[in-house]
Formats: sequence, structure tokens, C-alpha cells
Amino acid sequence: MSRHQWQSALLPFMQWWPRVTRRTFRADLLAGLTGAVVALPQGVAFAAIAGMPPEYGLYAGMVPAIVAALFGSSWHLVSGPTTAASIVLFSVLSAHATPGSAEYVQLALTLTMMVGLIQLGMGLARLGSLVNFISHSVVVGFTAGAAILIAASQLKHFLGISLPRGGHLFQTLYAVSSQWAAINPYATAVGLITMISGLLVRRYRPEFPYMIASMLVGSGAAVLFSWYLGPEKVMIPTVGALPSSLPPLSAPHFTFDNIRMLAPAALATTLFALTEAVSIARSLAAKTEQSLDGNQEFIGQGLSNIVGCFFSGYVATGSFNRSGLNYQAGAQTPLAAIFAGGLLIILVLFVAPWAVFLPNAAMAGILFLVAWGLLDFQHIFRIFKTCRSESVILGTTFLATLFLELEFAIFLGVLLSLILYLNRTSHPQVLSRVPDPRQSTRPFTTDPALPECPQLKIIRIDGSLFFGAIHHITERLQAEQRRTPGQRHLLILASGINFIDMEGAEFLVQLAKKQHAAGGGLYLYDIKEGVCDLFTRCEYLADIGHENIFIAKKEAIAATFQLLDKEVCGRCQARIFLECRSVPYKPAMEYDRLAAVVSPPINGFSSEGTDRKRG
Repeated sequence: MSRHQWQSALLPFMQWWPRVTRRTFRADLLAGLTGAVVALPQGVAFAAIAGMPPEYGLYAGMVPAIVAALFGSSWHLVSGPTTAASIVLFSVLSAHATPGSAEYVQLALTLTMMVGLIQLGMGLARLGSLVNFISHSVVVGFTAGAAILIAASQLKHFLGISLPRGGHLFQTLYAVSSQWAAINPYATAVGLITMISGLLVRRYRPEFPYMIASMLVGSGAAVLFSWYLGPEKVMIPTVGALPSSLPPLSAPHFTFDNIRMLAPAALATTLFALTEAVSIARSLAAKTEQSLDGNQEFIGQGLSNIVGCFFSGYVATGSFNRSGLNYQAGAQTPLAAIFAGGLLIILVLFVAPWAVFLPNAAMAGILFLVAWGLLDFQHIFRIFKTCRSESVILGTTFLATLFLELEFAIFLGVLLSLILYLNRTSHPQVLSRVPDPRQSTRPFTTDPALPECPQLKIIRIDGSLFFGAIHHITERLQAEQRRTPGQRHLLILASGINFIDMEGAEFLVQLAKKQHAAGGGLYLYDIKEGVCDLFTRCEYLADIGHENIFIAKKEAIAATFQLLDKEVCGRCQARIFLECRSVPYKPAMEYDRLAAVVSPPINGFSSEGTDRKRG
């Protein structure tokens, strides 16, 4: 490996560092400051979703953001806690420990290390393309389901009531309905004021972070209620003061029981976290015409979680809100994400104590807005309107997210996507083709109204010829043979075949032998060079015949026409090939037609031939 390749692999930040100038440094510093300010309310909100102490949501946005920027490949991706990762974390760990407890935090750090190790291993193994198997419908369905779960988890804070932890959606809704009389109207009022103010700011002052504005308004409303009515009457719980210190050092706790318990969640979280990060990075790279390295992004995400685990950070991945804001704020290089993580540390030292005035109801109102923003109605309606199979994937993932464990919901969505994909690829199109006499170049077309050659069947296969598709193609060819039994010659237009495996090649060899035994032949036209290499390496050409593989259309038709029965050609009225003109038209005699009716061909041989054979 050359020096440049080693540098790219071990020190990827050296590739973008020459782009840093005085102008880009200033732009990145301003973008990083904006991102750090926005990360304050987001970090607390995401920690609340994850069931972690509020300060851990801030810790997850510090060191992981810096490490991911240094070892990733995207210029604008900012890593940190996200809604999806937080809701998966809560769903998995709340059944094993009390949210917010020391045991819960220990399990979260262990899960973070496991996720980081899997991500790093996948990146080193060059498996960056695996995230492509998680379809967009899975992401949309999971996100919509997670939005409802987020809103349901915050009902106790929004309404000021006590609910059992770890319950499923229907259990939470039932508990809320049974405690309707115990709702705290002041807490609900604070939550509503927070939501309304956030919506108004986002609508009329979009340049100002609506989360910060709604948080300030909601906290002010709670202070006013307590001042006028008295804190004993209002009783609005608050988040409490956050530690105004640097992230404390921490470590995962690996035991056999913990690994066995957290392994499914680690795999599911890894898949979804990498999908989220790479999807965001690709969308931003498309806007800046950046060449993105998916494998390097895997490595960056893995290292960010491994290192972040030792600095009290739970699972971090690419944040859509922070990354989009980073791009819109004018970031030029990954230095902006490094500034965002570093400046967040400084802000926490001064702002954290003020969280004592932040009501839980205000945080619930903010999370309701976050949940509403996750419902991508535009894509949901578009998927349901345009594609039935993708609608099934979306609906299944959505319902599984609501009623199953979240990691299994992700696996189920991915599995269903793969099943439908395999079903599509195993049913390639097999189209009958004929020359179009209405055009001067006589291109092949699929038109049932046009006549076919009575001796030569022309088909086009659009799709891979692999073991899963052989059965479908065989059935289609048998159906065509039953419809026109006299077509003993078969010409396959192979331009739509992108891949042929060993079983597909064996299928073509057997098909060639079958056609030859029936008195005809198999011919391939316009087969791709890479696909044809398989026949050369495995010596399948000897069975199919070098002379039966053609590059040009004119050559294929001319050579195949020479092998046709010219007596049949003389009686044929279709005349679909230009070569047909070389055979004079001779109408069949009446007794010939009678003989054909009384004694139809048997097993591809005429009755005359059969009698001759018997004699």
C-alpha cells in the first residue's frame, strides 16, 4: 500500500485539511457555534427519550461529534444523539433496568461500545454497501412509529401524571385514560404554551432556533404560574440543574449475560444508525458534489461510539437536524463539526445550572414537536399511492414498531424488504419480440397484434439469470411452447441479462440440447461481455456453440434464417423478416392442409416422418 493510501486510511482528515483557509475557518466557527447552541435543548430532549439522565444527551454530542468528523469522510455530517437511536435504546434497556439509574447507564455504555465495535468491523471489512439493503420505506415506517412512541412516552410529563415504566403503547394509553381525573392542568398548560410558541417561531421566525425559543417561553410560563398561584398549588416538576462539568470518564461493563442480552439490540441499532448516518451524508454530499466514502464513514461512526463510550456518551450517529443546520449555516469543512462538539463543552459549563428552571412539561412539548416533525406525510402518501409492495413494507414496519420490540421491528422491515426484492428479481420479464415492419430499421418490439415467425421464437429476458429465476423462466418458455409448438428455434435477446450464475449457464446448456433434440436450436444475441466471460471460463460455449452467439442483430437473423425449413417458409404468409423475400411464396395444397388436420405433429415430428421411421 502506498504512503498516500496509508494516510487516507489512518488519517482521513489529512485529505480535507488543505481546504481549510482563513475564510473557511471563520465560516466553520460560526456554523459550529450555531450547532452547539441548538444541541443544548436537543441533547436534553434526546436523553429524555433514551431514559438517560439529561446531561448524557449533551455528553453524547461532544466527543463523538469530534471523532466522527476527524475519521469520517463527509464534510457536513454532525454526529450525536438522535431520536431513532434514543428510542431504540429506551425500548431495549427499560425492560432490564430502571431508566436513569446507574445500572441503566452502565448498560447503555456497554451497548454503545458493542455498536461501535460492529460499525468499525464493518468499515474495515469494506461492507459499506450493506446499508443499501434497508429500504427507504423501512426508514419512513420506523420513523413514523417511533414518533408515536416518543409522544406516548412524554404523556406523563405533558399531563403531569404518573405512569408505569416500560409499558407498551396500548398499556400507556390505557393508563392515561384511567388517570384522566388526575391530570395537572398547569403542567398541560405549560406544555401547550411550549408547543404553540415553537410552532409560531418556526413559522414566522425560521432563522431562530425554535427549540430554544419554545424552551424559554415554556420555562417563563411555569415561573409565572408559580409566582401568581404559588409553587404548592402549581407543582410543575423540572428537569433539575445539570452538572456544569466536563464529561466524566466511564467504561463499558462486559459480561457474558450482558453481551447475550444486548447482541440483538446492538445489531439492529448498528444497522439503523449506519443507515441514518450514510443517508444524511449522501444527501449533503449530493448538494456539494462531494465524493463520499461509505466505508470510511462506517469507520468514523464506529470510532466515535468507541471513544465516546469512555466519555459518558451513549449511542451517537449522524444527526439530521444538526447536519442540515450545519450545512445551512455555511460550514465548509468537517472543522465545523469539531467546533460544534468543542463549543458544546464550553456552553455546558455556563448554561447547565439553568436547567433547574426547565419544566418537564416544556420538554414534553418540545418532544411533541420533534415527534410531529418525524411524521413524513409526503413520503408516506407517495409510497401508498405509487407502490403496493413498498406500502406493505412501510405498514409492516410501522405496526411492528408500535407493537413489537424496536430492534425486531427493524429486522422485520429489512427481512421483508429482502423477501420482496428477491421475489422481484426471481421473476424477470420474459417478453415475446418481433420485428416492427412499420419502421424502416425494423427494431424488435412487443406487440401482440404483429405476426410471429412460425418456426423461430424471439424472446427478451430482462433480469438476472440465476438459480432463483430459473423456475419462472422455464414456466414462461413452456407456456410459449404450448401456444406455438412449431417454433423449434429460439433466439434470446440477452441485452437485458446483467448476471448469469452457474445454474443459469447450466439452464441455457440444457435448453440448447432440448431445442436441438426437437430439430431446432438456441441462439443468443447481444449478450454482455462480462456475462459471456462465464461461458468462456467454464467452457459452456462448446455445448451451446460459438456459432450460435451473435453480436449484431442483422447477423443473428441472417444466420438463424438459413437454418429454418424453407418449405414452411414458402407456405408462410407472415414474412416478418427481410430474408423471407428470398423464398418464393407457394400456397399449400388442399390435401396438405387436410393431412395437417387429420395427423397433427407428435412430439415435434410430422406424421409422415413417424411413418417413415416405423417402416
